[in-house]
Amino acid sequence: MAKKLPKVDVVLVGVGWGGGIIAQELTKAGLNVLGLERGKERKTEDYFMVHDELRYALRYELMQDLSKETVTFRSNEKVRALPMRSYGSFLLGDGLGGAGVHWNGQTYRYLPYDFQIRSKTTERYGAAKIPKEMTIQDWGITYDELEPYYDKFEKLCGISGEPNPLEQQLGTKRSAPYPTKPMKMAPGMKMFADATKKMGLHPYMMPSANLSEPYTNPDGVSRAACQYCGYCERFGCEYGAKADPVVTVIPVAKKTGKFEIRTHSQVRRILHTGGKATGVLYTDVATGEDIEQPADIVVLCSYVFNNSRLLLLSKLGTPYDPASGKGVIGKNYAYQVLKGGATGYFDKDFNLFAGAGALGICLDDYNGDAFDHKDLKFLHGGNISYSQTGRRPIQNNPVPKGTPSWGKDFKAASINNYNRSLSVGGQGASLSFRHHYLDLDPTYKDTFGDPLIRITFDFEEQDRELARFLGTKCEEILKEMGAKTIDATKELGPYDITPYQSTHNTGGVIMGTSPDTSAVNHWLQMWDADNVFVIGASAFPQNSGYNPTGTVGALAFRTAEGILKYHKGSGGLLT
Repeated sequence: MAKKLPKVDVVLVGVGWGGGIIAQELTKAGLNVLGLERGKERKTEDYFMVHDELRYALRYELMQDLSKETVTFRSNEKVRALPMRSYGSFLLGDGLGGAGVHWNGQTYRYLPYDFQIRSKTTERYGAAKIPKEMTIQDWGITYDELEPYYDKFEKLCGISGEPNPLEQQLGTKRSAPYPTKPMKMAPGMKMFADATKKMGLHPYMMPSANLSEPYTNPDGVSRAACQYCGYCERFGCEYGAKADPVVTVIPVAKKTGKFEIRTHSQVRRILHTGGKATGVLYTDVATGEDIEQPADIVVLCSYVFNNSRLLLLSKLGTPYDPASGKGVIGKNYAYQVLKGGATGYFDKDFNLFAGAGALGICLDDYNGDAFDHKDLKFLHGGNISYSQTGRRPIQNNPVPKGTPSWGKDFKAASINNYNRSLSVGGQGASLSFRHHYLDLDPTYKDTFGDPLIRITFDFEEQDRELARFLGTKCEEILKEMGAKTIDATKELGPYDITPYQSTHNTGGVIMGTSPDTSAVNHWLQMWDADNVFVIGASAFPQNSGYNPTGTVGALAFRTAEGILKYHKGSGGLLT
């Protein structure tokens, strides 16, 4: 029998970027908020003098323990899914702050085209341009409606950046400049800028949550500038220069005295009756005790996979059925196309050990619908960039194709090219298809005996055509930059879950304008339970050509506003 605790105003499932923003905004408004986090407590002091690549980058200190809970994967419904036993394609964070602790800090705004992709594509090219099995849909919100919340997130984090030269063409008008100046321009970045300008393209400095200068945000949180140490992705920032929930929103929520965090608390079910959630059931993993936590409002703020899994386990919302196309929970899982790129080898040395997670330069000439797709066999595009994230010694060993994989020649090529190679990459959009989805695995279970989430996904011809296109463009840029030899990656094979690609998973609890085609409305409020809100990239109906965190943050700010409206009103679905 589970122990029942006193009711709270709001209970959060997960305390990362989404949960932290919700907690900050609701507690400032006077609500009592409880955050349940299955991992452990974290603070900046945990990372002092801990530039340990082996521990964090290769042994995944900040990640979920896959022996207790993982995902299963299959490329199609004809094969049996198998569990991911070791980390590869993506990294699942664990602990206070979630993936917001170990991210790189690249903070983009999605394009107006992203939010209205189906209607804008149909308007320009006709409905026949969209493949029959492609299930892209409009979000139910526009860029202009979300823009003020992008601005709030950027000011919260102190994003360092400069205007996109294609702002007018793309429709990405800003209400305010970035709060801090762009980061330093490394020599390789200048080469990229000079080369692409000669090609008639429009480079700009990558928007960065690694502070270019000391900054105090509107809530009074002060942080130091980035030291360009190169330990961002997979690491916590010892300087607090990289914006993350632990150094921004969580302290503000705690200061109100209305935010309680319970770590080591694994939420296993949302409790509900009559179309309303009554609270959650969780297990204290330190004691093994089951606890019922009643709440007026339940907010799911966990990672993409867990948001879908928890709703499916709780039998809240209709599971998606790919055969009929009906149902919504698990629908439109999407990833990212990162195989279109190239590495150039030069006759000059660069200092590539220094860097930061979002130190880079990029362009959007081939992103969204900024270029004509009439004669192309794919939709959307991708952001192309050169970034200098810090070439740590264990994970980085660039050698040209044809180099022996061991021995004297391998060692010589490794030493020669470590500081003489630059990579230009394309981050391509991943569009949703009818047969890409999430559901509960019928065979494999977690340490509590609950079914794991199962991914059914593979790259499509859309993705292969996009990878060829972006790979060719990256190769052309490196030629203009003066590379003596270039290895380009243009061919995209079947999706392989083994090598790391990105942690940009999206979909499963998607937003839209109708309960027939979406799980949540434009406030991220569930159609089937109006006191349940679901935050995160799980709401994206398809993925973009950018990193998702900026959009996750903007939607979280907007949803906090919606929750306050709901709490002050008489309930029901928000309009």
